[in-house]
Amino acid sequence: MTELSLAFALQTPADLHAIQKLEERAFGPGRFAKTAYRLREGVAPELSLSTIARIGGMLVGACTLTRIAVGGAPALLLGPLTVEEPFRARGVGEALAQRSLEAAKAAGHALVLLVGDPPFYERLGFVRASWGQFVFPGPVDPGRILFYDLQPGAGEARRGLVTSG
Repeated sequence: MTELSLAFALQTPADLHAIQKLEERAFGPGRFAKTAYRLREGVAPELSLSTIARIGGMLVGACTLTRIAVGGAPALLLGPLTVEEPFRARGVGEALAQRSLEAAKAAGHALVLLVGDPPFYERLGFVRASWGQFVFPGPVDPGRILFYDLQPGAGEARRGLVTSG
């Protein structure tokens, strides 16, 4: 990542169209059928916690956090985390996620959930959820549900249905 002249910033409404195009290229139209996407339908991302990466004027990555609830208690959903193909495996995704997690912790949030690749996210400190700990409103591979404690013990203390925030 050091050879890239990356600039990180918080997302703004002006970035949303470019982020949608990036997600379209990375995940295709099938992304809308996924439960995590359905949870985010009609819910604006938390722009004060969501980050982007640019090289010059080109958007090369984005990490979005959205408000959700777990068993009625507030939490955040990380995703999508998207990086343009030529810039993957260079630490851009990790840097985006870390910046978003730091912003969420500084803002006083307690817990972040995601549905994703365990080997990637476990390197960032995410932990696999216990079977049945978090119940999503649609099909989700339970082995891909992970959480990150922004406050000690927040993940283990929460259980229940995951709903839009």
